[in-house]
Amino acid sequence: MKILLVYPETPTTFWSFRNALKFISKKSSEPPLGLLTVAAMLPKDWERKLIDMNLSRLTDDDIRWADFVFLSGMNVHVESMKQVIQRCNQLGVKVVAGGPFVTTDYQEFSGVDHFILNEAELTLPLFLKDLEAGTLKHIYSSDEFPDISLSPIPQWDLLKFKKYASIGIQYSRGCPYNCEFCNITVLNGRKPRAKSKEQFLAELESLYQIGWRGSVFVVDDNFIGNKRKLKYELLPALIQWSQERDYPFEFTTEVSINLADDQELVELMVDAGFEHTFVGIETPNDESLEECGKKQNQKRDLVESVKKLQKCGLVVSAGFIVGFDNDPPSIFEQQIRFIQKSGIVTAMVGLLNAPSGTRLFERLKKENRLLHRMSGDNMDGSMNFIPKMPQQKLVEGYRKILETIYAPAAYYERVKTMLREYQAPVKRPYRLTPDRIQALFRSIWRLGIVEDGRKFYWKLFFYSLFKCPEKFGLTITMAIYGFHFRRVIETIS
Repeated sequence: MKILLVYPETPTTFWSFRNALKFISKKSSEPPLGLLTVAAMLPKDWERKLIDMNLSRLTDDDIRWADFVFLSGMNVHVESMKQVIQRCNQLGVKVVAGGPFVTTDYQEFSGVDHFILNEAELTLPLFLKDLEAGTLKHIYSSDEFPDISLSPIPQWDLLKFKKYASIGIQYSRGCPYNCEFCNITVLNGRKPRAKSKEQFLAELESLYQIGWRGSVFVVDDNFIGNKRKLKYELLPALIQWSQERDYPFEFTTEVSINLADDQELVELMVDAGFEHTFVGIETPNDESLEECGKKQNQKRDLVESVKKLQKCGLVVSAGFIVGFDNDPPSIFEQQIRFIQKSGIVTAMVGLLNAPSGTRLFERLKKENRLLHRMSGDNMDGSMNFIPKMPQQKLVEGYRKILETIYAPAAYYERVKTMLREYQAPVKRPYRLTPDRIQALFRSIWRLGIVEDGRKFYWKLFFYSLFKCPEKFGLTITMAIYGFHFRRVIETIS
């Protein structure tokens, strides 16, 4: 069999970091981990090719080469996925589609020959068995959650490593929380399932032996879902592994804010090489947190929780949402004040949407407020339901947040706030790589000479250089991120 694995094109959004990647001559922030894992689950004697449409064009010859095209993506990829399916149909090549988005919204797609729903460790073997027997079905699904020790090391040899800024790897699936707007528990359950330390370290070692160095994104839904297993199994082993290899990787992951309540766990993560965490803050309005069931964010000083993580050596990015039923008219100013005060430089602000299968989706359906499927693009200003606040007022307030927090004066001041709180780990060397040198000089030209906000860039540049030189590399990175965000918000209609 010849299998073509296709990852669709990602539009320019906050998460694409497309404008920032140009500073280091990269094409994409990270590769399609799901497809690489599926590739490793296929029979060894099958031929495989990967086309990441964020790196290269998908040609008709690529499609004709294949017996099957395996396609996966997220909801933001829906239009690109539909175009790929249409092209495969026209060329007479069968399409197999799977992944989280397809699992919840497979009815959106026509022209797909076979759907591999839920987690592939359970459903892909069923497809392969029926393929061999000549009895293929249209849909393969499962109500069970697999033991992810069944998941193989991703097939890294399909990648063009030099085109990516980071590499993804997975330790666990599932989240113990059940926020109303989130579909993680629908897809992966509330009981976190984790790999053994031996399995996780073997995957890291495979990356190390290939020669990858730099950023590794641990893509878990909530990395700290099972704190005990982390503290007493994985992190001590990862600390030793990283120390023995002189910290080849800089880890990023997603956590819930209650990480700040466990000093020991934070210190272990930093000692293991974690440098960056993404946290779902969502809103500083307590009534809205109560509405969406985000209990882990309530009854705490969220700003102080963020600052505690920063002081321990973790850079904090966060997601924010406006459009909750309980959002007051002042929510836009509240969000701006919180973001500026917290020093969360990369603040991903979006309008509330209801993904299929979530508790929010079901509630709005009962209230006859659903409009259509969500776009998945957190920057297009759309909502898939009728909000309580007038739509025009909500969209105008949303734009005001973005235009304020990413204006050069406010953005660079927020970087300074972060730098004052953040304590850079002293145990790990800062490597001045060719990519970082290139990024520095390109930032000087683009942000310090060409851009309108150049005076704020130079103030930050010299502030960091003389006040906190050990954080200078991080400063330049954050300045470049700001350029990306400013370009993205310009596209909001």
